[in-house]
Amino acid sequence: MESHVIRILTAVPLCDGHDSAVCTVNQELIRAGIEVIYLGYHRSVADIVRAAVQEDVAAVGLSSYNGGHVEFFREVVQGLKAAGADDIGVFGGGGGTITPPDADQMMKDGTDKIFFAGTSFAEMTDYIKKQYARDLDCSSVDTSLTNHRALGRLLSCVEEGGIGEPEEGKSDTVRVVGITGPGGAGKTTLIDELVRNYLEQQPDARVAVLSHDPSAVSKGALLGDRATMVYAQDDRVFMRSLGTRGREGGLSPATEPCLHWLAGKQANFDLVLVETVGTGQEALPFRDNLVDVKIMVMNTDYGARLQLQKILMLEEADVVVANKADRPGSETTVSELNNHLEMLGGDRTLVSTIASRHGDPGVAQLLERILT
Repeated sequence: MESHVIRILTAVPLCDGHDSAVCTVNQELIRAGIEVIYLGYHRSVADIVRAAVQEDVAAVGLSSYNGGHVEFFREVVQGLKAAGADDIGVFGGGGGTITPPDADQMMKDGTDKIFFAGTSFAEMTDYIKKQYARDLDCSSVDTSLTNHRALGRLLSCVEEGGIGEPEEGKSDTVRVVGITGPGGAGKTTLIDELVRNYLEQQPDARVAVLSHDPSAVSKGALLGDRATMVYAQDDRVFMRSLGTRGREGGLSPATEPCLHWLAGKQANFDLVLVETVGTGQEALPFRDNLVDVKIMVMNTDYGARLQLQKILMLEEADVVVANKADRPGSETTVSELNNHLEMLGGDRTLVSTIASRHGDPGVAQLLERILT
């Protein structure tokens, strides 16, 4: 079946000092209706291959300005082939650092295209849309989910409607956690620290992260949560990024079936974390039986105390997290949240965290609450 949205992974290799060029390219791709999974800069071959396979992208775009590009691109092509993903294309650019002879060698090594300085954005996006439009064959997908490659392709078919719900139900041992909150509250950083804590405690465990970002009017999207992840760059972690594709409320039309596959017996994950887009006051993204634990992440920027009464998710959450607790006004935030939760009644837990601080005790407390 035809995929109506092209998904591209972009990244900057190790030792490149900035990402200003690739961020500009990302924006143009989004305007052209392409979903861009941005991995960030200073990324290794292993990081890039892992992300490309898990996201099941049509191609990887690399921005390289610091030399070593011939070898780096070659290793990415070889890494994709070794992962059984040699259908994922590779393209890139590097201003004046990649010479025409370099580009000739890189294309001999398997790179599809090198864009030189002076190439228009229109020419670039036209090439990508023609080269990487693909038909997904969902009839022969490996539903035994023996590796990340099989799972990545299966979720693509789910997202495009080629595969439905799994026949088997939820695993008896998996814990599914939904995490929501306004933009800028620190959800992604908090998830990264939760993953680090959990894998330290359970070194043989397997974690899945289902992340969401809003789709643009153009139908493109910047799926950028991977760029701020540190500890989730691990072979024990499977991460998938979804655009909302017109769905309101913080999730995607494909969230529920994708989540059922990730939490199923065949996928064999121990912990599944679902992160919504930044949500508003009215959002209630997690229906009753979609997740085991509902977490609402707050920061100090919600406004006057009266605003808390308008945030519907505070009534539905099992745990409320007051993140960025080192910032001015955080003591007032915790006090007002505590008073509001007491007024609501029930047994909600309030946890204060500084997710940006390595080894924060509040994050450890939150993980303990999640697992009990």
